[in-house]
Amino acid sequence: MILDNYKILQESVFERCIKSGRNPNDVTIIAVSKTQPFTVIKEAFNSGVLNFGENKAQELRDKFSESNLDIKWHFVGHLQTNKVKYVVKPSLLIHSVDSIKLAEEINKKASSIDKVQDILLEVNSVGEQSKFGLKNDDKIMELIEYCESLDNIMFKGLMTMAPYTENEVIIRQAFNRLFSLKEKVNSSGHKCEHLSMGMTNDYKIAIDEGATLLRIGTAIFGDRN
Repeated sequence: MILDNYKILQESVFERCIKSGRNPNDVTIIAVSKTQPFTVIKEAFNSGVLNFGENKAQELRDKFSESNLDIKWHFVGHLQTNKVKYVVKPSLLIHSVDSIKLAEEINKKASSIDKVQDILLEVNSVGEQSKFGLKNDDKIMELIEYCESLDNIMFKGLMTMAPYTENEVIIRQAFNRLFSLKEKVNSSGHKCEHLSMGMTNDYKIAIDEGATLLRIGTAIFGDRN
């Protein structure tokens, strides 16, 4: 099932990239494997999935320690400072940095294991009260500059979640704001490489709006119990 699902998803992403005038090689699928047992992750890996995303710190730690596969792990959930110790060693990329305090803690932990940790800043692109992330452009620029002053953090881009709605106009606005922020960051002399946005229900719109990292769970693993 996973092999078939992944092939269908890859074809869909490829087709949408071509339709949007994008290079398919510029878009990476991250399989969000939260709650999935390692046997399922191994099946996905053997089906060609290389990048996996977890949103619970201890779950990432445990799966990383269990794995002997060459998996690229991403931490995609909300991260508390007291859980940083679990995610820095396994994570290729942490998607959800939203404060100076959190950046400081990641830098400190990365320094202790002699690692430079790649990170994204989480943006609350429509200002929803129920969502984490930075809302203010000035705060975003301030945090980017702070991250760039640290020795063991590397700012790589921005992440957002679209609102829970079927209204494509609202979803597109959220993703377009992130793309506009990327342009603003780059024109300010910083380097914003990645936009992490788009999940199973809205990844096609995210591709249209410039996503480079798609966080896909259901389309690969099926509905969770």
